Amino acid sequence: MPSTSVDHSALPASGEAPPTAAARRRSNPWLTLCAVAFGLFMVQLDGSVVAIANPEIGRRLHASTAELQWVTNSYLLALAATLILGGKLGDRFGRRAFYLVGVAGFALASVAIGLSGSITGVVAFRALQGVFGGLLMPNTLGLLRAVFPPRRFAMAVGIWAMVSAVSTALGPIVGGLLVEHVNWQSVFYINLPIGVLACAFSAFVLPRSKNSTGHHRFDVTGVVLLALGLIAVVFGVVKGETWGWTSAGTWGAVLAGALVLAVFVRVETRTEHPLLPMRLFRSRPLAVGAVVTALNFFVMLGGIFFIMLYLQNVRGLTPVQAGVHTLPLSLASLVASPLGAALTQRFGARLCMPLGMLLQAAACLGMLTWSGDSAYATMWPPFVALGLGVGMVMSASSDAIVGNAPVRDAGVAGGLQATTLQIGGALGTSVLVSVISARVGATLRTELAGAGVPQALAGKLAGAEDAVAMGVAPVSGGMPEALRAAVVTGSERAFMNGLHTSAVATGVLCLLGALLAAAGLRPSRDAGGVHRTPAGD
Repeated sequence: MPSTSVDHSALPASGEAPPTAAARRRSNPWLTLCAVAFGLFMVQLDGSVVAIANPEIGRRLHASTAELQWVTNSYLLALAATLILGGKLGDRFGRRAFYLVGVAGFALASVAIGLSGSITGVVAFRALQGVFGGLLMPNTLGLLRAVFPPRRFAMAVGIWAMVSAVSTALGPIVGGLLVEHVNWQSVFYINLPIGVLACAFSAFVLPRSKNSTGHHRFDVTGVVLLALGLIAVVFGVVKGETWGWTSAGTWGAVLAGALVLAVFVRVETRTEHPLLPMRLFRSRPLAVGAVVTALNFFVMLGGIFFIMLYLQNVRGLTPVQAGVHTLPLSLASLVASPLGAALTQRFGARLCMPLGMLLQAAACLGMLTWSGDSAYATMWPPFVALGLGVGMVMSASSDAIVGNAPVRDAGVAGGLQATTLQIGGALGTSVLVSVISARVGATLRTELAGAGVPQALAGKLAGAEDAVAMGVAPVSGGMPEALRAAVVTGSERAFMNGLHTSAVATGVLCLLGALLAAAGLRPSRDAGGVHRTPAGD
């Protein structure tokens, strides 16, 4: 049976020489946590700062809307295709080595993006960024699973989740400052010093960790099928908003991807050494954790997307001001991740996961009180509830997925968790944009007329639903002041209709996620509070 080898040279047998300083350093799990936090921070920060920089990239490089979408889509597709593969490579050949390759490659690809000078170059190097992110992300959790004892793993995951949540939430502030005061390239160049520091520190403290599996054939067929299936599904999801969710292109891509993934599952059950062992899904906490992780990031990334539209385009805040307004979300995540980890360690994921989803449901439903001129007092409570919920679910679901996988499959489990996270985030942004657009299209003409815009003009302006769905009123400089104010008011009302519909949709999904977690998870602790380690570790 395969086993996992970790450098434990700091623990010599009786009669041996005392461990060296290097051995003690590499056997310290908390130094390992610090090291992987650097890489995690870099990747998560990059995702949210690029969202802020996209409009400026489009202006400076004269990119069309379709080209600009590929700045995000190329990264998502490459990442989705490589996350599980990256975890498998780390498990087999060395988690430390592939983590370091991922960090270095991600930083260098970031520099190449800034130097490219064309939208084609940006898209190509963003895809390369995604590949290296796929090597980096799963091995952060794989390394933690290999070095932390079961009793401490939940707390380590809580800190991991805290770094992830805070870096994501800080992105709008950092990105706004860099775009406003430096240039769009700087949001990518910032990854170089972070990457250099991460490589230097990680090379100094990370232990060598991999599986002692002997020699066997690598599952090339599984790699190809999984990559093709995930690319097709994610492609259909991210293009759904452009093509329409009922279009043949969207359904064709998603169904083709699902069919390939079904073939992948069949092949994996018949392969001696599979890329993704299907036996992992025999663990109910792992399977439920994967679904809830997708829901968690559906709500988080989709919610942040329309919150930023509201703050910047409806309320007129700058990117920096919008980032400052969402600081309660960041601070709540900072508190919730270790709190969720402590509660998970004490009571298991069955408490924290439903509780976190209920907090997110409360946050989404709290947004129903927002209007085009709401006071900040109505905004920050949902931000706090959302941050608390996301942080708690992140800790609990990570423990449920990676903590319930055998150590030998830690990297693969980390890749599975990261894959569900990315698919959930891509779905959240795409689906909620479509929900807002549909609701705006259905109510824009009525809201414009109700605000005082003449019926004939309201009918013409109703064709600007795409702009209004992004929070932008279709006004022109030649409009009389009174008419201009009426168009702005009607457009705001239509956008808020879309935002409220999205908030209801996400709130209902959170309630369903809470029910799934409560019904599907069993207590993961015995009477003595000891984490049950899966067979085969």
